[in-house]
Amino acid sequence: MSEVDVLIVGAGPAGLMLALWMARLGVKTRIVDKRTDKIFSGQADGFQVRTLEILDSFGIGERVWKEANHLLEVSFWNPDENGQIRRDGRAPDTIPNISRFTESVMHQGRMEAFFLDAIKASTSPKHPPIQVERCIMPTSLDIREDLVDDENAYPVEVTLRYLSEDEATPTSRLSNLQDGLFRSNLTASDTESIIEKTNGSCKEEKVKARYVVGCDGAHSWVRKSLGPEFAMVGESTDAIWGVLDIIPITDFPDIRNRCVVHSAESGTVMVIPRENRLVRLYIQLKEVSTEGGRFDRSQITPELIFESAQKILRPYSLRYHYIDWWTAYQIGQRSGNHFSKLDRVFLAGDAVHTHSPKAGQGMNVSMQDTYNLGWKLGLVCKGILRPEVLSTYELERKQIAKDLIAFDQKFSKMFSGRPAKDILDETGVSMNELQNAFKLSHLFTSAVGISYQPSVLTHEQQINGHTGHNDVLSPETVNRCRVGMRFASYKAVNQSDARPWEMQHQMPSDGRFRVVVFGGDISDPAQLSKVNALGDWVSKKLLPRYPRIPLSPASSPHTGLLRFTTEQDPSVIDVLLVHAAKREDIEPLRDLHEAYHPFDEKLGWDYGKVFVDGESYHEGHGRAYEGYGIDKKEGAVVIVRPDGYIGLKTRVDEADWAQIDRWFEGVVKPRAPE
Repeated sequence: MSEVDVLIVGAGPAGLMLALWMARLGVKTRIVDKRTDKIFSGQADGFQVRTLEILDSFGIGERVWKEANHLLEVSFWNPDENGQIRRDGRAPDTIPNISRFTESVMHQGRMEAFFLDAIKASTSPKHPPIQVERCIMPTSLDIREDLVDDENAYPVEVTLRYLSEDEATPTSRLSNLQDGLFRSNLTASDTESIIEKTNGSCKEEKVKARYVVGCDGAHSWVRKSLGPEFAMVGESTDAIWGVLDIIPITDFPDIRNRCVVHSAESGTVMVIPRENRLVRLYIQLKEVSTEGGRFDRSQITPELIFESAQKILRPYSLRYHYIDWWTAYQIGQRSGNHFSKLDRVFLAGDAVHTHSPKAGQGMNVSMQDTYNLGWKLGLVCKGILRPEVLSTYELERKQIAKDLIAFDQKFSKMFSGRPAKDILDETGVSMNELQNAFKLSHLFTSAVGISYQPSVLTHEQQINGHTGHNDVLSPETVNRCRVGMRFASYKAVNQSDARPWEMQHQMPSDGRFRVVVFGGDISDPAQLSKVNALGDWVSKKLLPRYPRIPLSPASSPHTGLLRFTTEQDPSVIDVLLVHAAKREDIEPLRDLHEAYHPFDEKLGWDYGKVFVDGESYHEGHGRAYEGYGIDKKEGAVVIVRPDGYIGLKTRVDEADWAQIDRWFEGVVKPRAPE
């Protein structure tokens, strides 16, 4: 029998994202996976812009961005009056200016390697090592309901079974080619057969955990063990799609652009150009259908999938020499009604919602699930966060899953449908409608338009007579400071050394909350006085009430590993000042309260907390106030959660400090007496 704070089942993208949070926060964690190794070919490959921002907050984003292929344009091909495919239109793949990133594609296994590197780099005396334990699977899960209200108890007991390499290796249909069918929804889970086959013949271990998280995919054993009320519900279509990763030899002119190609009679292809000259083809298989029931899986071969692609792309030629991976899947959308049980066992990613992969959402939404859950779970384990906050995971992510299912149902029907022959063709799909749906979906699919509903973590506060919550969301407004949405990134100039910084780089995923003071034009003595009064209140009344948190060596990825330690751990609340005065008019040590340049006995003053919305020498003017929608005269105070989402927006005035006080009081536990 052993004890662990968090047990993660499944070491795919969702599980590794959660393990990285636990490593950064120093939480005793185990992560197990029934397979022998990480992904080496195929599976997910798309990275939406919000996902890249999240990865960048851990120091992974720059590595993905460097190696990935950047998708900049999408082309739409449709049949003409003679039934021959032609290019009908082009559009930007990502809306310009909604992020410093664009949608990108790279092999999932490479990103998993980056996760493992980041987890390893987080180890310190206060941050125990976390390693993926492979060839291990759970066989039983029990919850002591009489213990769930005791936040220090270990109420979840899990039996883990150790497998041999042969038992943990899935049977691939072809010995000489990576085959992804064993992960597809066309194939039944092999978990039960492994359990039955190894019963009584393998080493087992009992683990008591404070929390368990199922990140074990669409066939989730954890979900099934929680009972029938956790079953996913939804619908499946008869449509079967194949997927090929190849290096194509073709005269099709848009093979290095993302494309949607609708043929007159042979189906649809989506083209995704990848890194290393690879191209992924999603191919509608009209020759294979479930026809409302099961089908013969042996019909599906790489040759059949490729022949279907050739038919759709005619009269253009298509052949290949290299094939890297292939799979097939049935279009379906399913979601669970419950994302957690008693806030002790949680489900994330494909374990609780599944859909078609063509919108590039599966891996992204899965990682965003555990990014949302990770800091909450970690800070509860550290005794910093109130346990009640854990209930916001289901509140926030279940709605996203519902929206995703609704979007995917509409989008998939448009992809799989026959092109309309004319405006009177009611059974066909309008290609203009498909293009418009693609363009309008950007804010959702990129995830920058996600808005979490009001809760203890997202308080609406009126500014100048309105909350902004009902403002129309558009590419022009999506980056403004809005409660419940992610804190966007604009460049601001460091007051002390003139270096321009992306503001998201000042908010790494280290478990801390940020109080961002937009001080306005502090060359005005009255405004400076308000900002300094706020700093005095924060340093004397707010920060002393709340805990400190040890930082891992990798917690500041944009300035390198932490080499020198402070006299004492920093507060869980980090304070930043962004002002709009001229840089040359302000001397931080002379003009600003010490809250904005805290002093440490070992390291001196911190010069990395004050920024100016002004012109830089080499990178222009970031216009942060304009982008965030903040008045330079009034300023604002914005509380940013550890996951980069805005929890509260209020004024700098003393009358509004109580809003800040109440927000932290409802979320963070008070500091224990020394």
